[in-house]
Amino acid sequence: MKFEILQNDKNTAARNGKLVTDHGDIETPVFMPVGTAGTVKAVHFRELRQDIDAKIILGNTYHLYLRPGIEILQKAGGLHGFNGWDRAILTDSGGYQVYSLAQNRKITPEGIVFQSHIDGSKHFFTPEGIVDIQRIIGADIMMAFDECPPYPCDYQYAEQSMKLTHAYLKRCFTQFNETSCPHGHTQALFPIVQGSTYSDLRKISAEFVADIGAEGNAIGGLSVGEPAEEMYAITEQVCSILPKDKPRYLMGVGTPVNLLEGIALGVDMFDCVMPTRNARNGMLFTWDGIINILNNKWKDDFTPVFAESKLFADREYSRAYLRHLFKSNEILASQISTLHNLHFYISLMQKAREKISEGVFPEWKNTMVKQLGQRI
Repeated sequence: MKFEILQNDKNTAARNGKLVTDHGDIETPVFMPVGTAGTVKAVHFRELRQDIDAKIILGNTYHLYLRPGIEILQKAGGLHGFNGWDRAILTDSGGYQVYSLAQNRKITPEGIVFQSHIDGSKHFFTPEGIVDIQRIIGADIMMAFDECPPYPCDYQYAEQSMKLTHAYLKRCFTQFNETSCPHGHTQALFPIVQGSTYSDLRKISAEFVADIGAEGNAIGGLSVGEPAEEMYAITEQVCSILPKDKPRYLMGVGTPVNLLEGIALGVDMFDCVMPTRNARNGMLFTWDGIINILNNKWKDDFTPVFAESKLFADREYSRAYLRHLFKSNEILASQISTLHNLHFYISLMQKAREKISEGVFPEWKNTMVKQLGQRI
């Protein structure tokens, strides 16, 4: 994997870059649609390629390990061979899912014991095992195993959690350096900065991660309920410490406003379930603000859902029709809304790159932040 910075904004830490992988080049800043179980919910890959033009999607290590299972993915030639996606894939470490989904987990220096949310069976994740699993999945970018602390948590817990993450991280890179991808393409491993919302712990963790010398770095633990201003403050601090010539990935974030503020702080990569999950509940993100399509005000609004994007020039869907689909519990409602939100997120990143190139990103960002967060 290679990363090249193409242009820096003069007044913020925003920058345009290019991430080169064996499955294609990725312009940054980039938003990565979440494909938890090997699919982005309610979207065909044809639409992801042609209509949305996503260059990279996420797979979830925890979920793919449990189902379909590593043996199936090994036989299929990895996730690329299994699901047919021929562009880049990033997989998370599984640490957040063990924290958020698994019951009766036990955290030890050796690894984490947890119960499957599917059938209650017991499993054991180790740093070495997580690397091996992601090798078999075949992700272009793999994440090091970490423990994600909850918010809020006390200082002692956050410190112990950070130290455990660092110990896991060393073992992950030892295993990574002693193995290779069984499917013939190169893979990168990103470490994750932790430390909750404690500035001194984040400084220690960011410096520890920077010293690893990885091909890219991630910032974790900032999408677990903390106030936005704390998230921005920690992100700014960590970005100032992480290497400037390596991509920075803010995990699990967030709203369109979060993305723009993150770009201004120096973040290059984002992912979040918000555009897809909220779409399935009737929330649409637009250039003018947020629409709840279930509201009564849209029942006789026959303007196109995609008026500002021209996403479906040959098949316009009105807001009234989309609301009707939701009220009728039609599956098509989720498909249309998901396509719309993902198209908007990808377009937002494209527009941000354009404004950075034009040298007007700060002014544009400040204007858009006021618009994108308002309810219509």
